Amino acid sequence: MDGKIILMAILLTTLLGMAVMAFAGPSPDKASKRRLATIRGRHSDSAESILEARMRKAISNRSTTADMKMLTSLIPNPEMLTKRLKMTGKKWTLNGYMISCACIALGLTALLMLRGFPPLLAAFVGLAAGLGLPHWWVGRTIAKRVQKFTAKFPDALELLTRGLRSGLPIAETLGIVSSEIPGPVGEEFKLITERIKIGRTMDQALQETADRLGTAEFQFFVITLSIQRETGGNLAETLSNLATVLRQRAQMKLKIRAMSSESKASAYIIGALPPLVFVMICYINFNYMAPFFTPDPAGLFGLSLMQVIGIGGMCWMGIGAFIMAQMVNFEI
Repeated sequence: MDGKIILMAILLTTLLGMAVMAFAGPSPDKASKRRLATIRGRHSDSAESILEARMRKAISNRSTTADMKMLTSLIPNPEMLTKRLKMTGKKWTLNGYMISCACIALGLTALLMLRGFPPLLAAFVGLAAGLGLPHWWVGRTIAKRVQKFTAKFPDALELLTRGLRSGLPIAETLGIVSSEIPGPVGEEFKLITERIKIGRTMDQALQETADRLGTAEFQFFVITLSIQRETGGNLAETLSNLATVLRQRAQMKLKIRAMSSESKASAYIIGALPPLVFVMICYINFNYMAPFFTPDPAGLFGLSLMQVIGIGGMCWMGIGAFIMAQMVNFEI
């Protein structure tokens, strides 16, 4: 019992320290001094100021690289995770993501140990939640942002069409879209115009945005501009037709979603009830479910009969969920 209390105290102390590190921002005095030094270096022509600015930039780059090396040792694929975080449109960093994962894992582990769960099982469930919940939340944020972008993208294409028909060049019309269309569409087109201003070609700027968004609609737009640049033709008419096609595509998706909503709701309810009831019973009265977590040396692979039945049930439920997901998944 004393060992459990000590372990829980260590977990809670670590969790509190990580929460303080996550939410404690930089010192206001140091931040203001840094901004003043940056402004002086930018507007000063002396050699010492230029050298100091270069040294400050090198130090900042070195610290960022060191952070990336530290995170690379903890994350299997930091480049892919960085790309996913950028796809959310939020200013989330790898360091913040890892701190969130650790806080969730340690907090849930401490909570389960308070409820009387074995330390190994509590640590396993906490680790699974710490790795799974932030990943699920990032994916949900990406899906919501992509959905908003797809809904407003035909309006952006129609605005581009009107700008081109009035005689404006494509670069100027991109800037108009970035200022007139709210939400993710305006943000992405603003990034495109900024990349073009700093020397990137339009193809490079558009392709970077297409890679980050990962939507077929924007990829159609990039391919359309690329083909028109090579073959010529009326770009305004092409973009108008593309906007019409994208609207029809969105309408077809909504029809399919409406027709399959009843089946999806039934699948969600049927699939969620067994694990939800299992978790609730474990949380309310763990002693009642303790035999399920007790191994049997004489059983199959050291598993008890209850464990074998539970694993078989989970496998069959997984197969059923996969089949139902494929039945309502349509490519448009």
